[in-house]
Amino acid sequence: MLPEDLKYSKEHEWVRVDGDNGKVGITNFAQEQLGDVVFVELPEVGAKVKAMEIFGNIESVKAVSELFAPISGQVLEVNQMAMDAPELVNKDPYGEAWLLVIQMDEPSELDKLFSASEYQEYLDKEESP
Repeated sequence: MLPEDLKYSKEHEWVRVDGDNGKVGITNFAQEQLGDVVFVELPEVGAKVKAMEIFGNIESVKAVSELFAPISGQVLEVNQMAMDAPELVNKDPYGEAWLLVIQMDEPSELDKLFSASEYQEYLDKEESP
């Protein structure tokens, strides 16, 4: 079941809005596709990220995947725990394994993201042959 309080991107990232900030992570679907996560590369605090552009990489035993920002803004916080213990991404993608906190430049960008039900529909379409 997808958390209802999140917004989701087509690239399988999520954002939890708290005032002017958004906490960002990857979805359960993404971590399942990756398999065992072994490395997470994130930007420095203070870096600027732009919606739908690459902000880092995540590496699993199967592949290296790019991470795409669901929103634009300045990185306020980076989850050092996810970098030190990347297996957390597999265990708790919507909780302890968040990746960034971003101060949003354009809150209207959230309107371009999926609700939980819209994201589930998107996944259903992606998975059907």
